[in-house]
Amino acid sequence: MVCRWNCTKYKMSIFRFKQFEIDQSGCAMKINTDGVLIGAIASHHQPQCGLDIGTGTGVISMMLAQRYPQLSVHAVEIDAQAAESAGKNFENSDFKSRLSVSHVAIEHFETADKFDLIVSNPPFFVNDLKNEEVRKGIARHADDDFFEILIRKANELLAKQGRLWLILPVKQASEVIALALTHQFKLVERINLHSDAQKPIFRQIICLAKEDLEFRETDFNIYESFKVHSPAYKVLLKDFFLAF
Repeated sequence: MVCRWNCTKYKMSIFRFKQFEIDQSGCAMKINTDGVLIGAIASHHQPQCGLDIGTGTGVISMMLAQRYPQLSVHAVEIDAQAAESAGKNFENSDFKSRLSVSHVAIEHFETADKFDLIVSNPPFFVNDLKNEEVRKGIARHADDDFFEILIRKANELLAKQGRLWLILPVKQASEVIALALTHQFKLVERINLHSDAQKPIFRQIICLAKEDLEFRETDFNIYESFKVHSPAYKVLLKDFFLAF
């Protein structure tokens, strides 16, 4: 169950996966369902160079590194303490030679590299009431132009055959898709996330690309019944979660 490993609820600082562990003590936003889902789903046929925007704990970077042994991932993080924690988590992992992090806002990130795979679990409360905890507010709230900056920067950094993966609430996903189309991106995949088959969509994972590719849309249920994970969820995360 999600609640069994939600470290925000249980105040745990160490989260152990099958092949690595995450110390979350310096991060405003802890490991959550959104992060592990996109970490397990975001894909590319043969990625060599990846970028994790707003890495937080570093969990998405480490999941990608586990899934793709040839992949090097650079992470960017605006929060200094979170960037430091992510760097320590990288250094303590078996993937440390393929992981790196910069304490920088994405709009100020400069590199000559082009990335095959760009992934982000971004802040999504645009113009909403700021969280009383300032660092958590930064992690989960965006200014008016945040997604414009994100899409524009991704367009600059993405390789010709690269993929940009984002996880967002439905309203923000629709807005980002419309914005991305103005930057010559194409929507190539959309995954509608449901708590269970009877619940409405609560998040969408979207994949954007510069290529003209056949569009695919699917639904994904986290639970099959009350507190019972769906078979699809277990299969997706069986290489990561100790419980599976």
